Amino acid sequence: MGVRRILFICGSLNQTSMMHSIAQQMPDVAAYFTPYYADGLIDALARRGYLDFTILGGQFKQSTMEYLESHNLTIDEYGRRHEYDAVVTCQDLIIPRNIRSRSVVLVQEGMTDPENFIYHVVKLLKLPRYFASTAATGLSNRYTAFCVASEGYKHLFMSKGADMRKLIVTGIPNFDNCRAYTHNTFPYSGYTLCATSDMRETYKYENRKAFIERARRIAGASQLIFKLHPNENHSRAMDEIRKYAPEALALCTGNAHEMVANCSTFITRYSSLVFTAAALGKTLHSDMDEAHVRWLMPVQNGGTSSRAIADVCRMVLEQKTVNAGQARTVRHHHHVVYPHYDVNVQ
Repeated sequence: MGVRRILFICGSLNQTSMMHSIAQQMPDVAAYFTPYYADGLIDALARRGYLDFTILGGQFKQSTMEYLESHNLTIDEYGRRHEYDAVVTCQDLIIPRNIRSRSVVLVQEGMTDPENFIYHVVKLLKLPRYFASTAATGLSNRYTAFCVASEGYKHLFMSKGADMRKLIVTGIPNFDNCRAYTHNTFPYSGYTLCATSDMRETYKYENRKAFIERARRIAGASQLIFKLHPNENHSRAMDEIRKYAPEALALCTGNAHEMVANCSTFITRYSSLVFTAAALGKTLHSDMDEAHVRWLMPVQNGGTSSRAIADVCRMVLEQKTVNAGQARTVRHHHHVVYPHYDVNVQ
């Protein structure tokens, strides 16, 4: 048997770095990378710039390509160069035709959107999953295994209809060793951090003025810092902060996890950064109940999620059959050494 090939489908910078970290744990395979892509009408719209607010284009795709090129990773845009032995992706809202006959390992990217009215309409009428955004993650059932962040998320995906036999709690890269973010050179500390969202860019309603004013009230006398979402209109957001919170500092770039690590209070509406804040014991203010956040919080396994997911990928490649419900983790001196999984491979 020759060297096996795996296609890693990227998306946002978070998704792209996750795919890279998993591939780094698999030096025995030939790894190829592509920005997120679609077929037919959706692809046509993306190519014309109509979907630049999604991971199919715009800043997301540009940042992904820059990341892949800067790390000298092998790019196969649209996955057309080879017949792949397996595919790893962070999202199943769209399953391109050329991977539907492949073994697919789905990896949870972070927080999923709340199950709002649109989500229930999509499920009831069986509309395309992407209309419900990430609330519909995992509902395609077009994957061999789904690596999820925590037992809480496993039960959440099961409650939505995901096949429990395919769900494996591995933890997820970037959110599995939050303590490491405390070692940083970010020059501020003890402040109130407010992470904005791209709700308006993805056609959801947000009263940004009210959000900023609420952040000011919570911050009180402490320094208030805004970290802008990479996909939002930064010029507009900056103008709003200057108008409604002129004393605040607003940042467009930088490691947001490290900013969370140095703050005392964390504010957001919906952002996966809330998990970093919860793991580090910060005071939380978000649209999610704090107990629910902590129930869903990704397992903290010392940064071994990439290795765990790579292990799942190898078993998928080898077509081994085990029972996902019997997943267990070997611990040594309170440190996660290596996870063992049983996966039902179809």
